[in-house]
Amino acid sequence: GAGVERAPARRAPRWVVPVAALAVPAVVAGVVIAASGGKKAAAATVSVSPSDCGKGFTAPRPGRQTFEMHNTGSQTSEVYLIDPASNAVYGEIEGLAPGTTRTLTATIGSGDYAWRCVPTGGKAVTSAAVHVSGGGTTKAVLPVAESDLAAPLAQYKAYVDAGLAALQGQTAKLAADLRAGDLAAAKADWLTAHTQYASLGAAYGTFEDFDAKIDGRADGLPDGVHDQDFTGFLRIEYGLYHGESAAALAPLADRLAADVTGLRKAFPTQDFDPSDLPLRTHEILENTLQFELTGDTDEGSGTNLATAQANLTGTQELLTVLRPLVEKRSPTLPGTVDADIARVAALLRQAHRPDGSWIPVEQLDRRTRTTLNGAVGQLLEDLAPIPDLLEIRKSA
Repeated sequence: GAGVERAPARRAPRWVVPVAALAVPAVVAGVVIAASGGKKAAAATVSVSPSDCGKGFTAPRPGRQTFEMHNTGSQTSEVYLIDPASNAVYGEIEGLAPGTTRTLTATIGSGDYAWRCVPTGGKAVTSAAVHVSGGGTTKAVLPVAESDLAAPLAQYKAYVDAGLAALQGQTAKLAADLRAGDLAAAKADWLTAHTQYASLGAAYGTFEDFDAKIDGRADGLPDGVHDQDFTGFLRIEYGLYHGESAAALAPLADRLAADVTGLRKAFPTQDFDPSDLPLRTHEILENTLQFELTGDTDEGSGTNLATAQANLTGTQELLTVLRPLVEKRSPTLPGTVDADIARVAALLRQAHRPDGSWIPVEQLDRRTRTTLNGAVGQLLEDLAPIPDLLEIRKSA
């Protein structure tokens, strides 16, 4: 398999399977994540510092090799085993502290190899290259710079801005329905607006406090669903499906519409970290599996699967803007993911009744529910390499 091999980080992002827990390398959609164990007798010790980057590195034999990377400098450093011609990465260690040693395991094939040491706040230093012959082909991952994500980020921000503009009108209509006392229209327009919001999942981290106001859950609030801090879509859903009057719900809808208007105004100035885009390709549907396919967030409408479909739409938009970067690093991965998405979408369509209503997730028969969970699980497994492939690296 082709991919970046990394030593265990001190803290893994939420989407990463802790590599130290794996007994063997995990190969997922062609990407290898190294399982790094304790020190091995054959390991070569290689120095990491601005003055000694790569000291002790000699041409290794082809095959699986282990290196003990020792930081002899005074600054924490990023360490990369690279192809010096392309800067593509074979293995990495993030945040190697001064005076410490960590293991990096990499599969060595025929080609040129060098170490690149990037001290915090300092300039990158590259070791002399060594040439290895007699081995197979080992594909490295081209590094991603922040500038590579600039165009996808601009595209995605435009998508979110357009989505918020639509949401602004939809929440205003919901509020108007309730002020007019039309609960039937309010239920239909609530679903339209809620699924619109659910399709913007990659931006939730950017929305700051607005997300809690607009789509927060009652979990952990002292008075639960009756708590004054429980507002937004799920609070209105609770009222619509638990017999509350339109007059009682109208102020909540007015507040929701005001919060959406505030979010739309604030969004262009909010800080959107480019590295969030690759992370969210996996995290949106991770949350879908946890909250929607379990029915955890259902406040009475039984529309968790509509939300899941919206989450899938949001994931597809992310994959669209990131596709050129992914294809360049793993040509077959987008096709695999496309097939997974088509399978999940078809299963969700089966739960959408001809009259526009949705089968509540808990009413799915056992086989259908198991199949849906399995399809989403497979999609998540195939999406998992993307954050690693598109991680911003300092190896370039």
